[in-house]
Amino acid sequence: MGTIIVAPLGKIAELAVRHRCREMLSLIAPQQNFHRPAVIAGERHLILGVNDIAFAGTGRLVAPGEEHVDAIIAFARGWDRQAPLLVHCQMGVSRSPAAALIAALAVAPDQDDHDLAQRLRRASVQATPNARLIEIGDRMLGRSGRLVAAVKAIGRGADYVGDSPFSFSAMPEQIAP
Repeated sequence: MGTIIVAPLGKIAELAVRHRCREMLSLIAPQQNFHRPAVIAGERHLILGVNDIAFAGTGRLVAPGEEHVDAIIAFARGWDRQAPLLVHCQMGVSRSPAAALIAALAVAPDQDDHDLAQRLRRASVQATPNARLIEIGDRMLGRSGRLVAAVKAIGRGADYVGDSPFSFSAMPEQIAP
């Protein structure tokens, strides 16, 4: 319970079916067309038209903004955590890992940011969360710079070598008494 699956666009149908996902968060370029897997209910599919850039003012490209992060937070808080949440972007390396971290903190705000970032890194050597999404998420979730510092601490991911979906728990790891 509370698993987030991060994937590239080309793997969403396979992963949604295999993991019995019912909810999906898509961060894709504006006007990019793709088919929602049939197992994902339309009302539990959030599509955010945003480009993978770290700064605003880039012509026609849409930089991540507060409205995108606000939508991620609200969507995540509506996730019942009974089935995995599928989060994807084009390659599953930058926008979707950032959104997955934000979603995890939205549903479990008491967890340690560094532990969360380390869980992400253990799950994916390639993940390089989008810095702008992380900065905005940090501010909007009241993390006081902890999320930004945690993502900086795990560093840039390894060079992209192909589609490598991954999953990690949105919930802090429990220590047995």
